[in-house]
Amino acid sequence: MMRDGMTRNPASTDAEVAWEDVVALAETVPSPGKPHAAERAIRPLWRDEYQARTGATRQRLWVDRVASAWLIRRFIDPKMRFLWLDSPEACPPDALGFDFDGAAFTQVGVRVTFEVLLVSFGLDDDAALLRLGEMVHALDVGGAPVPEAIGFEAVMAGARQRALDDDQLLDEMGRVLDSIYANFTASTKNSNAAGRS
Repeated sequence: MMRDGMTRNPASTDAEVAWEDVVALAETVPSPGKPHAAERAIRPLWRDEYQARTGATRQRLWVDRVASAWLIRRFIDPKMRFLWLDSPEACPPDALGFDFDGAAFTQVGVRVTFEVLLVSFGLDDDAALLRLGEMVHALDVGGAPVPEAIGFEAVMAGARQRALDDDQLLDEMGRVLDSIYANFTASTKNSNAAGRS
């Protein structure tokens, strides 16, 4: 029975259960072009060799792609232009592809693209970026829960609905990532200072 004393229609209940099953199934299907984890070494790279380039990834950004694009612009190449591809096959040969099979930067082993970029460019000594990497990892492929992840995912979903295109989405989510990074940086400094007292 429902709370107001009315009985629930069995067909309605069946329809709700069927819809939940459809949503659960849809969430298990990877987005088109989602990369498979490559098994290769992650080699160290120098930022000065990756300046004023064109980056390319799949359009309709989601967590790993938006965080990777933000990381590239914020810490690797502030002048990078981005192409948002209909499919990975549309990537120009001179573009720096990321987060698709065969891209210059993609998932390697258990690391998502964001984490691969951190290691490749020697940014993995920044505790705040490592925490961001844990959040991106949890949202992209699962893993240990990160408290901030659910909020980031909700903001990302809303921004994705409102943004007119991926450039606008990157701009908006870039500000969110800047704020989370600032918070992680401050909390890391506070933890280190407390540990020294």
